Amino acid sequence: MGLYPVIMCGGAGTRLWPESRPARPKQFIPLSGNRSLFQDAAMRVACLAEPGGQLIVLGGAGHREAILTQLAELDLTAQILLEPEARDSAAAMAAAAAWTARQDPDGINVFVASDHHIPDHAAFRTAVLEAAQAARAGRVVTLGILPDRPSPAFGYIAPSGPGLSSVKAFVEKPDVETAERYIAAGYLWNSGNFIVAATTLLEELRSQAPAVAEAATSALPRAEAGSIAMLLPVFSTAPKISIDYAVMEKTRRASVLPVDFAWSDLGAWDAVAATGEGDLGAILFEDADGCMARAPEGVMVAAIGVRNLAIIAERDAVLVCDMSRSQDVRKIVERLRTASPQHLDFETAPPEGLIAGGERLAAWLRLRALPLWSAVGQAETGAFAELLTLDGRFIPSARRARVQARQILVFAEAGRQGWAGPWRRKVRGGLACLEAQYLDGDGLMRTRLDDDGRVLDPAVTPYDQAFHVLARAAAARAGIGGDHAAIAVRVREALSGPMLDTVGVSGGLVSEGGALPLPANAHMHLLEACLAWEEANLEAGGGDPGWAQLADRIVDLALTRLIDPEAGYLRELFAADGSPAPGEQGRLVEPGHQFEWAWLLARHGRARGQAATITAARRLYACGKLGVGARRRVAVDALNDEAVIVSRRARLWPQTAWMKAALVLAELAQGDERATLLDSAAAAQRALWRYLTPDGLWRDKLLENGTFIDEPAPASAFYHILGAHLQLGATAERLGLDTRRLDLS
Repeated sequence: MGLYPVIMCGGAGTRLWPESRPARPKQFIPLSGNRSLFQDAAMRVACLAEPGGQLIVLGGAGHREAILTQLAELDLTAQILLEPEARDSAAAMAAAAAWTARQDPDGINVFVASDHHIPDHAAFRTAVLEAAQAARAGRVVTLGILPDRPSPAFGYIAPSGPGLSSVKAFVEKPDVETAERYIAAGYLWNSGNFIVAATTLLEELRSQAPAVAEAATSALPRAEAGSIAMLLPVFSTAPKISIDYAVMEKTRRASVLPVDFAWSDLGAWDAVAATGEGDLGAILFEDADGCMARAPEGVMVAAIGVRNLAIIAERDAVLVCDMSRSQDVRKIVERLRTASPQHLDFETAPPEGLIAGGERLAAWLRLRALPLWSAVGQAETGAFAELLTLDGRFIPSARRARVQARQILVFAEAGRQGWAGPWRRKVRGGLACLEAQYLDGDGLMRTRLDDDGRVLDPAVTPYDQAFHVLARAAAARAGIGGDHAAIAVRVREALSGPMLDTVGVSGGLVSEGGALPLPANAHMHLLEACLAWEEANLEAGGGDPGWAQLADRIVDLALTRLIDPEAGYLRELFAADGSPAPGEQGRLVEPGHQFEWAWLLARHGRARGQAATITAARRLYACGKLGVGARRRVAVDALNDEAVIVSRRARLWPQTAWMKAALVLAELAQGDERATLLDSAAAAQRALWRYLTPDGLWRDKLLENGTFIDEPAPASAFYHILGAHLQLGATAERLGLDTRRLDLS
């Protein structure tokens, strides 16, 4: 029977205009001290959930980022329920109670407003714990504040006796004279905090406001929706009514607990000033008594010879208000609806769309990345640079075979997309260097050379050979002269003895130079190379059927061995018999590889007309999405087999894999599902943009704190970036979207 505090994030705080507006309501503003009111509320109630309960935050979908960011600043986690539309407090509380009852039928909810000022956190928690005892006995308890003045700004509660007692009446905000009579009669301010068993509240709502209960409980997202869940659209059908009208004024279970700690709803600027901590920003007062001023960064407020004023400056509006008229700010807001509606809210740019972002990425590739890497990213020998500094300088370093092959692919594909730079010379130079320095007597690539071309690691791995084959396909499709098809087949045949004979056989995985545990990654890129040659052969009107056969064997291995049949994810590391590697290694699940496999399996399933393969791709994609951080909105590096994040670092390449998978699956979807996947691809593209620099370079590793590791740009990422953009062009063409500015010409 745990406690489940619920922070209610509704309300726009119109009397605190111009600082509080719908895009940034008062609960997310530091009105009294350094933390926002929402953060203060979270700090006040979070520990009530321990042990056995959970913090819940219920807010509008538009405030998702503010909720996540401000919780993260406090290092707090919560179950977040997002409303598709605000329907007042009764529906919001019903949804939170329904979620709680599903988790814990004996759970007690502590409903608190996100915008109240309660400095004494300990006194508040003591009161909640006392009220919770009555809630466990079936009462609906509210906290009543002992008034210190006859205020017309609050509703009042008439208790039936001293201490925790039943409620005789709830009354609306009175005038001052009536408020004086209420105080004399022992009435309390209605604080809007409620402590009630989740099942009790649902029973009362079903009895007193059944339409609210039905809509809110029907809107409950599935249990597996995760820690950030959108209430279903049916929530918008709930009657718009407060909990006071829906339940509290009708129920016979209402109780009130008098409390005597400092409390304010900070509903107007005079209340903010009364905290003594309302001033904000650069302020100069000269002979100004009883005044408060607030200004954004870069704005100075100066006042001379004035009394009892609130001066609130924003970049687009300034309010000057006598403190005694603070409640009348709402009148200004009402007049703005017709006089100047653009000042009712802050301008917020919509997130960049898929095609707009793709056009910008095409321009960045054409004008920045390709010219830079063409100019300084290849030596006279044809060897491609492994790294460039973030100011565009070559760094001598060991050169991996896979990077050489990837850069050949990048420039070949850029040429196919119409880039006018010297791509042919780059591809030919790269191929010549590869043949002269990297290939052994069998035509297979050695893993790593130094900057002078001396062999540092002679190992021959299927991962590297996969990229050699992939580069040959790109060169062939781009029209670069050479016997690329025959060379690729010889590589495949050279691999088949020691490495590929067991592919598709029960438990068989290819080896990475004899090392254990065995990675699934090489199979993925071998499949990618096979599909590339299938497409190349299709364009040429024929070719070696061995590529399709090998692709089918790898896909069969993935479906029967690599992918967990129950959970749908693909592990990273395996034992020699195809079982998961022992210990934590066998539990590793990388979101980026879930996306890459989904991208490949979706393409293979479409080409073969195999619904089961496409279904597996969709499941892999869903598993990958579990690694997309809700706050940073980037795909993190690693999870375990219970979908727990084990590495919160986020590299560049998983963002591109996310984008490619979403795009291909969108091609295979219809209606709302397609729209959702295209939106997800746009989100992945926006995530990718965080890594790219204006100069045509990129950062590779984003840390949990939002900073990047300071290191050179790895050439290996270019293949991923260009691949994501190529998939966007292909998807846009297949779906009939505007592709005029997506090529590189």
